[in-house]
Amino acid sequence: MRVVRVAVTAGLLVAAAGAVGAMRAATRLDRLHVRTDAAWAALDAALCRRARAVRELEGSAALRCAADAALLAGADGLALRAGAAVREEIENELGRALAVLDRYGLKPSRAGRLADAQQRVVIARRVYNDAVRDTLALRSRRMVRWLRLAGTAAAPRYFEIAEPALPSYGLELDGAGA
Repeated sequence: MRVVRVAVTAGLLVAAAGAVGAMRAATRLDRLHVRTDAAWAALDAALCRRARAVRELEGSAALRCAADAALLAGADGLALRAGAAVREEIENELGRALAVLDRYGLKPSRAGRLADAQQRVVIARRVYNDAVRDTLALRSRRMVRWLRLAGTAAAPRYFEIAEPALPSYGLELDGAGA
């Protein structure tokens, strides 16, 4: 009788510990999805800001068309889910157009605004992809998969665009410079 009581108590403790672990995983997953959505909103805003900065430049028709396409892609509310591949291609096209842009021919204020917008895109993309990595890592855990803790939320996707070569200001962030 005593052995049965101990076994039942141990079973209840294991079940309670499993329930607490599942609740913690579900809460963390929910927070990661919120973080991913917020990071996407910041990335989208940075991409639109860059497109608007390019739109202000006096330049070639190709550059203006690439900026217009990027702004239209950003205005689309389904950009992340349905048209992420299209959006990536449009942003890469804009990046390629900016790579060949002669920045020395621009007014310093506009060149500075463009450089700032490009740097914000780089940072926002890294933050977003970090959030996606963390979310996918938690979603891949056995308990999360078996208990279907992600619910019906779609798995986030990485946003892969070519990072522009940013101008160096004499500061090295890896500790090897200056």
